[in-house]
Amino acid sequence: MTRDLLDLSSLRKAVASLERALNFAQVRLANNNISLDEKEVIQAGVIQNFEFTYELCWKFMKRWLELNLMPGLLDGATRKELFRHAVEQKLISDFSIWVKYHELRNTTSHTYNREVADEIYGMSKVFLEDALYLLKSLEVRND
Repeated sequence: MTRDLLDLSSLRKAVASLERALNFAQVRLANNNISLDEKEVIQAGVIQNFEFTYELCWKFMKRWLELNLMPGLLDGATRKELFRHAVEQKLISDFSIWVKYHELRNTTSHTYNREVADEIYGMSKVFLEDALYLLKSLEVRND
């Protein structure tokens, strides 16, 4: 019996886009002549990349788990349940940090709050590493 393979191209593109946004932001924000408006726009771009990359990450976790464990296993499951299964299957390594990413994703609509925006922007760097880990885990086990 052959299993369906996941088309990981959209996740690869999202992770690459987040990486480019973070690299661009790091270079531009190192410039002391940058205005507050420019800083906010650059950070907003990183936060937007965080949002859609996070969304794709959890959806691909769910798809992989359902394809490889049991269809419908996670129907109606909470994000915490999804992350627990993903840790058990070694798709991700840290349950707590993924719960934190979920909480941050839920606060992205409040990025007009400077402290919230700064926290999400700062965590985007950490998230990139975990998104890359997930992507590599999926690539290796997508057979």
